[in-house]
Amino acid sequence: MLDFNPRPSMAERINALVDAALIAEREATPPRTYLGASRLGHACERALQFEFAGAPKDEDADFGGQTLRIFEIGHQLEDLAIRWLRAAGLDLYTRKGNRPDGEQFGFSVAGGRIRGHVDGVIAAAPAALGLRTPALWECKTMNAKNWRACVKDGVAVSKPVYAAQIAIYQAYMEPSVPGISSAPALFTAINKDTAELHHELVPFDADLAQRMSDRAVRILQATDAGELLPRIAASRDFFECRFCAHAERCWSLAT
Repeated sequence: MLDFNPRPSMAERINALVDAALIAEREATPPRTYLGASRLGHACERALQFEFAGAPKDEDADFGGQTLRIFEIGHQLEDLAIRWLRAAGLDLYTRKGNRPDGEQFGFSVAGGRIRGHVDGVIAAAPAALGLRTPALWECKTMNAKNWRACVKDGVAVSKPVYAAQIAIYQAYMEPSVPGISSAPALFTAINKDTAELHHELVPFDADLAQRMSDRAVRILQATDAGELLPRIAASRDFFECRFCAHAERCWSLAT
């Protein structure tokens, strides 16, 4: 008898096992109990409040296996960027003691409820670069479209969340790395499609850092008081709301 039922291909079966393993790893990872500085530039304070409070995500809103693979590839590309910059003569520290098992550079304030972990600190660089040190180093991977926008308009315009992350890192790392807020940060963007590299100096934006710090305090205070921060938009059709992992919960509330 002919079997007309389609069967998954070998690729589909293997990929399903890979994705299931990645999802299981993520589910076994303890959730954050703090407000991450890398997220403070997100435009919607209510979304950040939901994240900080650990509110359940909408059904099917969590990351799937393919997205987790994309994240992991990004981490591996950042490791390559570290090797490339060191080979180019930059004295780049990514962990204390520059040991693979060393503690990551970062900060913790507000009783540990606001934290951040930086990609690296540049202690010295070839004189020809004219790079002031110590300098913060931040690295991101992007698809070709986003990478071109970053090259054209700069990180502050094209990726304001990253710019906010850099500013608050420079501010809060100053006590442990004196002078890091005086020198422009070095931002590296990797084009995942072509391996092209973009490097950009980002001067410290004290006003942006203060606004992000104030935002973090608002989120903590509102959450402690059981108050809900305002939505970013008056309509659920707003693009930030359409892609929010907490949209169902958010729009089911009266305010």
